[in-house]
Amino acid sequence: MAMFIEPSVNKEQKGWIEVVCGSMFSGKTEELIRRLKRAIIANKKVEIFKPAIDVRYDENEVVSHDQNSIRSTPVSHSENILLLANDVEVVGIDEAQFFDKELVSVCEKLAKRGTRVIIAGLDMDFLGKPFGPMPYLLSIADYITKVHAICVPCGDIAVHSFRKISDEQTVLLGEKESYEPRCRKCFEKGMREQQRTATKDSKNS
Repeated sequence: MAMFIEPSVNKEQKGWIEVVCGSMFSGKTEELIRRLKRAIIANKKVEIFKPAIDVRYDENEVVSHDQNSIRSTPVSHSENILLLANDVEVVGIDEAQFFDKELVSVCEKLAKRGTRVIIAGLDMDFLGKPFGPMPYLLSIADYITKVHAICVPCGDIAVHSFRKISDEQTVLLGEKESYEPRCRKCFEKGMREQQRTATKDSKNS
């Protein structure tokens, strides 16, 4: 993955939107944390937010799969970010796919204020469809970084998050027991196998 270098800015504070996207286990949160820590080192005023429903690792911290972490504020609605991000130079948002679609206008308002907004999230759900507000965020972003995991079955580059368990909920929090990264070919193969199994089970029931 090419290293993202912050754009050069003059003394006037300028706002923009960065999106880091990819499948599960691709390093999205790791990259978000790296950029935020660089901003902190640069003595910027930084606030980090995550959806209140995401309590897999910690209620109040953004935590990557490699156990890197940074303090964050859980919010139940994206509009709360505007209220909590006054006089802030850099805003980080993790697991953006779980937020409501108002997140798009929230990020635009922050950028217009002169805030640097860094977003990390899944671009596709377990069916391979655009996930939540992510496609809209990608369309308005100034900078986009797509990171990749490694396909578990074949070792190729992975772009999909394959759900290993039978559950039709779009939002299902889980880790390696529930999901694995897959390339397009292995993802489609797994989806066909699950469909055959479901059809067989329905006929036997």
